[in-house]
Amino acid sequence: MTNIEPMPARIFLSSGDLVADRRFDFARDLQLRGDLAAAADLLLQAIELVPRFASAWFTLGDIRAQLGKRNEAIAAFRKACEADPYDRHGASLRLMLLGAEQLSAMPQAYVRALFDQYAPKFETALVDGLGYRGPALLFKAVLSARAAARKPAFFKRALDLGCGTGLAAAAFARKVDEFIGIDLSPRMIERARLTGLYTQLEVADMVQGLSGKPDASADLVLAADAMVYLSDLARVLREAKRVLVAGGCSPLPWKRMTGAASSSARVCAMPMARLTCAPRSRMPA
Repeated sequence: MTNIEPMPARIFLSSGDLVADRRFDFARDLQLRGDLAAAADLLLQAIELVPRFASAWFTLGDIRAQLGKRNEAIAAFRKACEADPYDRHGASLRLMLLGAEQLSAMPQAYVRALFDQYAPKFETALVDGLGYRGPALLFKAVLSARAAARKPAFFKRALDLGCGTGLAAAAFARKVDEFIGIDLSPRMIERARLTGLYTQLEVADMVQGLSGKPDASADLVLAADAMVYLSDLARVLREAKRVLVAGGCSPLPWKRMTGAASSSARVCAMPMARLTCAPRSRMPA
């Protein structure tokens, strides 16, 4: 049986007080052992020492949610957001989950911190542990769609949105002349650079990365399992359409639910999202 590498431990932001930090450590140990009441008590002691201790507030919210104390959990997560305006813990996501906030985009600082931690084990966890094959499915879909349209499946320039460590570029490498990778995580970008598949790599979110590209400057825009982190797909799709040459394409993966539970979801490749339909034009050099 394959051992699946877990996601990295949650981020810890020191309070700046050694005693408070130690109480937090003890509280986390108690939480992991299942003694939630004692853990909550220690966290309150740490917060008494340092009232704006974001990690303690976030963990307290987590424990209160586990105990079924919804209103108290909401209050703790709000305190975590106040203590860390960048929301590197993702407390706002917990508030959305509890129905206390409207659905919105994931905080960029949270996504960046998460994947910076995850970068060293990313490919092992996805490919070896979970049998991930999203990029391969996208590649197969592109070949099929181009064949059906009687168009060559070779692309001069491709933009890889949320490129991660470069798995999509590896899948498409023999059909793309030039890859530009865009990712919010600097450590993911470092891993992607090691592949040698990209002529250019940028640390940016998808909209920022696309907005800096000229009109009709790419004939393939990829986003392999990166759209899930967005709340507004329209902005990205508009920019993708702008940078695509006429006749260019943008394959996007979708989740197809096969049962009532989300755990039964499987990845399927959408045949092709054609963002432009006019005859193929020449790209600028």
